Amino acid sequence: MIKYKRIVLKLSGESLAGNNSHGIQTEILVYFANQIKKIADFGVQVAIVIGGGNIFRGLHGETQGFDRETGDHMGMLATVINSLALQTVLESLGKPAILYSAIRLEPIGAFYSKRKALKALEQGKIVIISCGTGNPYFTTDTASALRAVELSADALLKATRVDGIYTADPEKDSNAIKYNHLTYNEAILKDLKVMDITAFSLCKENKMRIIVFDINNENNLMDIIQGKDVGTIVSE
Repeated sequence: MIKYKRIVLKLSGESLAGNNSHGIQTEILVYFANQIKKIADFGVQVAIVIGGGNIFRGLHGETQGFDRETGDHMGMLATVINSLALQTVLESLGKPAILYSAIRLEPIGAFYSKRKALKALEQGKIVIISCGTGNPYFTTDTASALRAVELSADALLKATRVDGIYTADPEKDSNAIKYNHLTYNEAILKDLKVMDITAFSLCKENKMRIIVFDINNENNLMDIIQGKDVGTIVSE
């Protein structure tokens, strides 16, 4: 009954803020954690990459007087805060979770390596990978694509506030039309903003399927891993 046995789930930092402009809304965090626990209990191996935009966005750092590299490093540290929060909630629900960091932050989290992360997944632990790729100038979307490829995931699941990819922002344009399926080339050529071009290109090169879906529907994650028609699929 499981179509996707190993996934990388990309969560935005902004989604953790809920209705607030910044920070972490505990109810939202628990809501996401329960969905993740549900599919993990079902036998899915889950790795998670979280953004840090609810705390600090590196791209906005330059407008606040920081150079891009410093801003990106600050954004990486923001992802650690979000990752620690999610790890704590998952463990409070009885689900073992291990935090890795793309930069050395012991004892907060272990230094990421593919081998260690794969071993943890095979042991039934939820893997949370913070600090993006560990390099400035790369987004956490690109980091999620990279980790999906490295960990030989069956799919990269991009969680959003809407039920897929549209021709325009459906929250702003009532005439926006949903795509049920896109090729990598179409997503890149149409300059769709749901992920950056680097992330799309990495997935295209490695034939990594992307599923963009609404995380606010509590049934969507389970439906996706069972192969049901949810969201927008980006593939060949």
